[in-house]
Amino acid sequence: MSSALAKKPSVTRRSPRRVLTVAEAQAILDGCEHLRDRFLFSLLLDTGVRIGEALGLRHEDLDIAQPRVAVIARDNDNRARAKGGRSRFIPASGQLIRLYADYLAQEFGALDSDYVFVNLWGRPHGHPLTYPAVYDLVRRVRRRTGVAFSPHWFRHTYATWLLRRGAGMESVKALLGHASITTTIDTYGHLTVEDARATLEAAGWFTGNEVRL
Repeated sequence: MSSALAKKPSVTRRSPRRVLTVAEAQAILDGCEHLRDRFLFSLLLDTGVRIGEALGLRHEDLDIAQPRVAVIARDNDNRARAKGGRSRFIPASGQLIRLYADYLAQEFGALDSDYVFVNLWGRPHGHPLTYPAVYDLVRRVRRRTGVAFSPHWFRHTYATWLLRRGAGMESVKALLGHASITTTIDTYGHLTVEDARATLEAAGWFTGNEVRL
């Protein structure tokens, strides 16, 4: 058979990385020893921002009245960055804003820094938190909880939970800050099929117990 007639190999759509269960997400939050750390992971889960976007947040980026979080493309002292240089606004829950207020009152205090996430116990004190510091935190929480995770899992969990609750691809694209909806579909498009199948299976569609019309 000529190569021109050979059948093309099937392309398997890439599935998103690990998605946290509700129990796992709660265990991670409960496994944090400080409000700063709990707020960081809660922010990732509540808004789906990338870890670099979280580390670049300034206090002015959190709108308590709306409430919402602004992801602004700017240069940061800790080299954190908003991927692609795109800015966006993401709705936040009242619970997240309350946690932010507790963090400011109980841990951040009168510290003079525009950055939301800073070194409070490590050195240099008061400087913006860095990527290595976050990965050290993740390793500690992983040992403490037994849940294997990375910061990016919160982003995948956020997107997956949105889609399973009926959010459209266009909305998820905007919230995640993807430049093209193709990226969103390539990463999460399989959920539409998988969740439809799960619904049909629950109704007995593939078991011979389906309703006959």
